Amino acid sequence: MTETLDKHKRQRAEQLPLALTHDAATGREDLLVAAPVSAALAMIDAWPDWKAPVVILTGPAGCGKSHLASIWRDKAGAIDIHPTRGAEAATVAATSPVVFEDADRRGFDDSELFHVINSVRENGRSLLITARLWPMSWPVVLPDLRSRLKAATVVEIGEPDEDLLGQVIVKLFADRQLHIDDRIVAYIVQRMERSMEAAQGVVDRLDRLALARGTRISRGLAAEVLESFSGSADTDS
Repeated sequence: MTETLDKHKRQRAEQLPLALTHDAATGREDLLVAAPVSAALAMIDAWPDWKAPVVILTGPAGCGKSHLASIWRDKAGAIDIHPTRGAEAATVAATSPVVFEDADRRGFDDSELFHVINSVRENGRSLLITARLWPMSWPVVLPDLRSRLKAATVVEIGEPDEDLLGQVIVKLFADRQLHIDDRIVAYIVQRMERSMEAAQGVVDRLDRLALARGTRISRGLAAEVLESFSGSADTDS
């Protein structure tokens, strides 16, 4: 009875710190440079000498698209847009470099995006778009827009290797003002799913669980969190 009560109290306590948010460092010096992002970074660094006025960065969740967009936004003085009806995004694109993030998730109006691209081309501006999928996979109906997207420069960011995943985990903890032992990082990387999204999930759950229990992040805690992710994957399948 006592053991059951203690377990219940611990579970309730571990549910408390769920509303915490952490700002990621998104400066040029904070970018983790590795093979999967090198081509995309080279493209960002090459601006304004782009061969095409429209560049599209694609890649899985958490791969660094938003970080790269932030670097370019600061470098180019770009303005965020969302090409929807009435947004007048094309007018903005006529006077400034523009950024449209998460195009395939947020959606857009075909005609508005077509006008944005035309405005960029006609006025010598630049447009950076980020998305998880290649533009040919987007639900584009307007043939003229599909033609414009085919003419864009597409740079894909690949899945991370173990070295990059380790760097990402260290950075994610650093964004939370936390230091983690390199041996624990290696332990996590060798046992987790190979994706940036998984890295973010593992770090977030570890941080919250350690805070809830008032303990440091240890190998044992990491094993518990990794096991919980494994259990979730089994349930989803």
